[in-house]
Amino acid sequence: MNLKTTISNVGKVELQNKSSIRRTISKSLRRHWQLYLLILPPIAYFVIFKYLPMANAVLAFKDYNVIKGIWGSPWVGTKHFDLFFQNPAFFTLIKNTLYISFFQLIVGFPLPILLALALNEVKSVWFKKTVQMVTYAPYFISTVVMVSIIMLFLSPRLGIVNGIAGALGFDAINFLGEPGLFRSIYVFSDVWQSMGYSAVIYLAALSGIDPSLYEAAKVDGANRFQKILNVDLPGILPAAVIILILSVGNIMAIGFEKIYLLQNPLNLSTSEIISTYVYKMGLLNANYSFATAVGLFNSLINLILLLVVNTIAKRLSNTSLW
Repeated sequence: MNLKTTISNVGKVELQNKSSIRRTISKSLRRHWQLYLLILPPIAYFVIFKYLPMANAVLAFKDYNVIKGIWGSPWVGTKHFDLFFQNPAFFTLIKNTLYISFFQLIVGFPLPILLALALNEVKSVWFKKTVQMVTYAPYFISTVVMVSIIMLFLSPRLGIVNGIAGALGFDAINFLGEPGLFRSIYVFSDVWQSMGYSAVIYLAALSGIDPSLYEAAKVDGANRFQKILNVDLPGILPAAVIILILSVGNIMAIGFEKIYLLQNPLNLSTSEIISTYVYKMGLLNANYSFATAVGLFNSLINLILLLVVNTIAKRLSNTSLW
């Protein structure tokens, strides 16, 4: 009898807990319905355009037939992965993708931090806002316009750079036709375009540092460099670690549009990366299964890198994505 009573009481408690949770959720929905309504479009976007298409990744393991559709096409296992790994272009694609990605990370990661630290030390409000506006504005230039600007500046005949070089007595250089210069052009133009925007995150982190830390550093006789080293850098470290993790997690996912638009037959040996190869094989050559396999391989590498870097960051700095 006691056992039955205990079971009954436990059941009642569980029902009460569930009822309490429902009431709390219902109350929260009624009170903050505007906020929930506001987040519905982003959630719908990710569900419709990001999560649902994941189901079609099975295309990588099939020979796609337009008539039979994705799910009716025959299974072929890892055939397309084997074809990609045995492709003579495999190592070139991996090398170009990693080279540009790491180059971009090495150059593009520290520069926004340095810009934010420098702006944080500026006393003139007018000068600080002017620099922020000048460095932030290029972020809003579209990729197509940015590529057009690069081509106009670096044109062998009409470009400003070659015009200045010619005036100084140097020969004109076909910058976009030199395979060895492509990576530098891509990376430094990207850094110029995104540095100001990225610095905003670090400026926000710097503004959240406790002012008493600066006062303590001043009392201790710390100079400007010591203050940056012992107060500013530790203050922005969590934000920097998170951005670094996300950047490494996207190592294999370089911006497709800009590289594709800057490509030409002369620089293809250093500009052909996995994303442009997937586009050409999938859409231009209509080899959908093979392109899906290559894209899936690319995403898997990104996932592994993200997990590894997140684990390392968590152990070294106690800061991570999860």
